[in-house]
Amino acid sequence: MNIIWHGQSCFSIKSKDKLIVIDPFDKKTGLKQPRLKADILLISHDHPDHADTSIVKKAHDDLKIISEPGEYEFGGVYIQAIPAYHDDKDGKERGETLMFTLRSEDMVVAHLGDLGQTELTEEQLEELNGVDILLVPVGGEYTINGNQAAKIVTQVDPRIVIPMHYNIAGLKVKIGDASSFLAEEGAKEVEPKDELKIEKRNLPVEEREAVVLKPKTG
Repeated sequence: MNIIWHGQSCFSIKSKDKLIVIDPFDKKTGLKQPRLKADILLISHDHPDHADTSIVKKAHDDLKIISEPGEYEFGGVYIQAIPAYHDDKDGKERGETLMFTLRSEDMVVAHLGDLGQTELTEEQLEELNGVDILLVPVGGEYTINGNQAAKIVTQVDPRIVIPMHYNIAGLKVKIGDASSFLAEEGAKEVEPKDELKIEKRNLPVEEREAVVLKPKTG
């Protein structure tokens, strides 16, 4: 499995000959938009910096778009879209978002969307049981911040955690950086990678690993 981060909450994941794209952003973010191809497109919510479907073209015969809660299966890739709140007031301020689990190659990847809840419910944790790789927002303002994200990570207990939705060069959205989250995870000196290439047998066993990805835009 290959995981590439494009900035904000946008990822490309290649698994089992399927290309999955999550939360493509619009040009108003200030970031150069990537041109992406996908078999499966996941949209956590309809805010422009998460739902610019125009930059995603079909990779093969069709493009499946998932933007509603439920369970889905395409070509051996199993996806669950789980409701969550975009704020910590039961959605009263910013509405709802979706979290996704993606099961493929005997691994589970979870993407938490624009999560604003500072604590996951028991029901949500049941849906997120067995997550190997967690993609979690850490920038605050519109999502949980770094300290809150670290507590969410402890709840989910993945083997690998990848921060997303934080301030990077060129971004016009005013959010914080990843420093407080990485400090909480004991990973302040971690070297950023171009992408994460991972197989089940290479997952860390003893301790959780924080992976920082370089944003691949344009």
